[in-house]
Amino acid sequence: MAEIRVRAIALGTTAAIAALPWAALAQQNEQVLPEVKVRAKPAAESPVGPDDGYRATRSNTATKSDTPLMEAPQSITIVTRERIEDQGATSLQDALNYAAGVRSDAYGLDSRTDSTRVRGSYPDEYRDGLRRLFGYYTSTARIEPYTLERIEVLRGPASMLYGQGTPAGIVNTVSKRPLAEPRHEVGVQLGSFSRRQVQADLAGPITKDGEWSYRVVALYRDADTQVSHVPDDRRILAPALTWRPNGATSLTLLGSFQDDRTGSTSQFFPWSASLGTNPNGRVSSSTFIGEPGFDRYDTERTELGWLFEHKLNDAWQLKQAVRFSHNENQYRSIYADSFTSPANPFLDLAQRVMNRIAWQDQRKNNMWASDQHLEGRFTTGAVSHQLLLGLDALDFKESSRSAFGAAPAIDIYNPVYTGFTPLPYFDNPDVRTKHFGLYAQDQMKMDRWTLVAGLRRDASVSSQAGAPDNEDDAWSKRLGAMYRLPGGVAPYVSYAESFTPIPGASAVTNTRFKPQRGKQLEGGVKVERGRMTYTAALYELREENIRIPDPLIPTAQTQAGKTTTRGFEAEAVGALTPRIDVAAHYNFIDIDPTLEGIPEHQAAVWGTVRFEIGQVQGFKAGLGWRYMSAFRDNQGGAGPEVPAVNLLDAMIARDQGPWRYALNVQNLTDKIYVATCLGRGDCWFGNRRTIVASATYRF
Repeated sequence: MAEIRVRAIALGTTAAIAALPWAALAQQNEQVLPEVKVRAKPAAESPVGPDDGYRATRSNTATKSDTPLMEAPQSITIVTRERIEDQGATSLQDALNYAAGVRSDAYGLDSRTDSTRVRGSYPDEYRDGLRRLFGYYTSTARIEPYTLERIEVLRGPASMLYGQGTPAGIVNTVSKRPLAEPRHEVGVQLGSFSRRQVQADLAGPITKDGEWSYRVVALYRDADTQVSHVPDDRRILAPALTWRPNGATSLTLLGSFQDDRTGSTSQFFPWSASLGTNPNGRVSSSTFIGEPGFDRYDTERTELGWLFEHKLNDAWQLKQAVRFSHNENQYRSIYADSFTSPANPFLDLAQRVMNRIAWQDQRKNNMWASDQHLEGRFTTGAVSHQLLLGLDALDFKESSRSAFGAAPAIDIYNPVYTGFTPLPYFDNPDVRTKHFGLYAQDQMKMDRWTLVAGLRRDASVSSQAGAPDNEDDAWSKRLGAMYRLPGGVAPYVSYAESFTPIPGASAVTNTRFKPQRGKQLEGGVKVERGRMTYTAALYELREENIRIPDPLIPTAQTQAGKTTTRGFEAEAVGALTPRIDVAAHYNFIDIDPTLEGIPEHQAAVWGTVRFEIGQVQGFKAGLGWRYMSAFRDNQGGAGPEVPAVNLLDAMIARDQGPWRYALNVQNLTDKIYVATCLGRGDCWFGNRRTIVASATYRF
């Protein structure tokens, strides 16, 4: 609570006011009025942004209610809009490069999907609290960072709040929404690989009383990638409209229309050609061994939905989120057969020529997702409660057709393209997933204690045309306790569970797969110092019923028993000084050997500083360092060791009135590195040096 003391002075009227010296006038006519105290609360941060700087202090993602992060007994990282812009992120992977607990480029450069890993597993992707992706990655489109206000990573199982999902947790992206104050910008980008982009973000009130407000985000990009013959073209229009008839009710309509035209940067090169142990050396990271004119990865996606809030009274409010999405994807790719004989996949003694595989896939899907909950605040004795009672539902339908076959062999060190006639498609069985969940959560506060307890019941039905339905249900629990010490220190412990239905059956025993379950025990501490937040956490994550290659039939899958992954994470985010912002983290993970390998150690530090040159103000510079230790993947076979890597990123910017000019460079030294080599036989290159110059006009 801020307090301002005002001493009011009344001046008498005089005809000679202009002739008298001011000091004499004040002395002769001063009347001292009673002291007035003005008490006002500073404007509270919104749990969905916009944010000021790198540090966010509130979120909806951790509890599905507006909660300070210092009262959430679970690890969560928030990447704000300013941080996305400073780091020049052009994809979700880029935006998570400096997020704790995250392996942002699990498959290096991949134009088809954002391959992130959290605590060794694959997180579920959400947008505005609703599931965005269901099924194969061809069932959705890569999200555009320019349309986002913030990105939130909730680490660890989250089924109690969000239903079926992996033990990694969720990545929840928050859309830009209408604003009560005018904010407009237009911008252009030019960069590496012939990147040309124009974008606009227009927001503000429609009516003078603020009852109606709007936002329109649009983007057009024409670009290539570091892999020859693979474009990166995109068109997006994302309109939003808010109706706020009074202080108790608001309705926001959100839409998104996205058209992507790209291909596959993933060439699935073999171990030796990627790591350079081949007698011909390392294959170029720009090499394309598909067929120009045949390869493509094109997606059209439409999303329409709303966010509704209504306060029933001072204690209770109702919230609802609904979204319909339609996705169409056409995927055609010819890539290296590194899998038939991983140790030596070459056809010639010179180790240059390889067989190729042709894959074609067309998918269409519709998904309805909704979440509605009632939130109440009340007290019982010395305990204050924030009670959440909700239900969510999802209905996903998909039809697809595919083709798979051999393509002519090719010299991967000197590819000669021969053309390829598309294979005849075969129809896949239509699939459908319906999910329904009921949940209750209570956040209790008593003195310095914060307790969170939640329970959920899920029912899921997965169906495939021509096969019996898979019906699964489960209880999921969540418990957490946090104690707020003096000086902004808050230690906590928590327990959370995950539930993931697995459709299908074992090809060996013909028995249905059991749902995959995850359980996590986490202990940590959160510290606030000035405008900095420091967090540290230890966790143990146990899974059961994960799918692995069957030892009797390697092309089939079976379910393993239990796996255990342990780790430690530390993160520091915020403003060290009024001029310096930082985001830093360290991850250690001891992953179960039956899971896909990732680096045991990761560390990253990003910092920016505002400065002047002479009398010229408005400059800002940033520098980042990322480190990943060497590791080996043993899933599906013993893969080679992937070397450790150090990467540098940089930024220089200038704010001049309404203009902002920036130059961002990722992988400053143009390090050629391999992001991962899988035990099945293939490797994936990381991003080469990428330079993007931008100019933005704000009005």
